[in-house]
Amino acid sequence: MTQKTIGLIGGMSWESSAEYYRIINQETLKRLGGVHSARSLMLSVDFDEIEQLQHAGEWDRLADLMRDAALHLERGGADFIVLCTNTMHRLADAITSSVRIPLLHIADPTAEGIKTAGFTRVGLLGTAFTMEQDFYKGRLQSRHGLEVIVPEADDRKIVHEVIYRELILGRIDPASRQAYRTIIARLIDQGAQAVILGCTEIMLLVSQEDSAVPLFDTTTIHAIAAVDHALMPD
Repeated sequence: MTQKTIGLIGGMSWESSAEYYRIINQETLKRLGGVHSARSLMLSVDFDEIEQLQHAGEWDRLADLMRDAALHLERGGADFIVLCTNTMHRLADAITSSVRIPLLHIADPTAEGIKTAGFTRVGLLGTAFTMEQDFYKGRLQSRHGLEVIVPEADDRKIVHEVIYRELILGRIDPASRQAYRTIIARLIDQGAQAVILGCTEIMLLVSQEDSAVPLFDTTTIHAIAAVDHALMPD
């Protein structure tokens, strides 16, 4: 079977990008057998620069960086783009307008999995940008008809700070896991039938045993969708 070449924009953070690489290759081996691995390219950015620009609200400069990364991957032979982060999908349109190859948007396979499971009302955890801005919630609502619940302001602050102060550095704190469990329970109390782990690092901290409702891990879902696309016949 001929594989398409996956173009990965990584480094946001490298901790979750490493999970993408692992999952994509494990899934490829599972499907093709033998000693198969995925055809892929990764351009990994410096997250220190990205994080500073995010919190300074310099989204135009971030868009330029994402366009440049996508162009490098296209020129390197990638057949499609996988942006290994939820938050930077705010710039999905900037990426798609800069290259001829498609972008596999992280929210779409996540939403399809939720709908296939029969859920319509979901909680969303992620960075403050993902939880508070419309680029992600709006896509889930307008394109997929899902009702999205986010934590209250104090809980959003906790979720965001754990991501940036701990998870992107690979730090796993049991106290933070308990805080996330509590926040998930509050989302369930508000009517969430399932919860989206809408930051690619959250899967490093919590798993299904931390929630009374199904968790949808966007890292795993997106990585497997990339394999689906890479193995899809032309």
